[in-house]
Amino acid sequence: MGLALKDTQHYSYSDYLGWPDDTRYELIDGSAYAMSPAPGLAHQDVAGEIYRQAANILVGRPCRVFIAPVDVRLPKQHEEDEFTDTVVQPDVLVVCDSSKLDRRGVRGAPDWIVEVLSPSTAGHDQIRKRNLYEHHGVLEYWLIHPVDRVLTVYRLIDGEYGKPGLYELRGETQVGVLPDIVIRWDDLALRLPVDY
Repeated sequence: MGLALKDTQHYSYSDYLGWPDDTRYELIDGSAYAMSPAPGLAHQDVAGEIYRQAANILVGRPCRVFIAPVDVRLPKQHEEDEFTDTVVQPDVLVVCDSSKLDRRGVRGAPDWIVEVLSPSTAGHDQIRKRNLYEHHGVLEYWLIHPVDRVLTVYRLIDGEYGKPGLYELRGETQVGVLPDIVIRWDDLALRLPVDY
């Protein structure tokens, strides 16, 4: 199909569902953004460990944790799926409202989203997706910088993220909106890349 990042056509979720599975895209306000090819092992290790720790803590609780690829549709108010023009696939996400889950994935803002930055997606995740998640009401957004070993945390307060918290990937970090979840970075220490 040859969709380009700077394609001027406006796409919707119904278009997205018809695209071939061998290339992954995200839609943000109707613009298609090619996702990087299959993430490397270091990326998968970091996302997988975050998922594992959160999943272990959430056993038997109402919140559910997911790992990419899961479609997260972010409609404008009561917009029908076919007209929704924003669909993303965060690396790790937690949803506590089961009414947001359906056979296609998630419809509405997750409570917590984690993106593991890679050189090809860092700008997209730090700027475009940060603005998107703030606008749609994602309560907490984590950006993991594996090479720098830094965590950037945005928490939604009065509808805005404001100044982020910055943390080293050492010791442990509690998820503000889900205080039972504490990520232990020592479990990740051997998995973090020397060069990414």
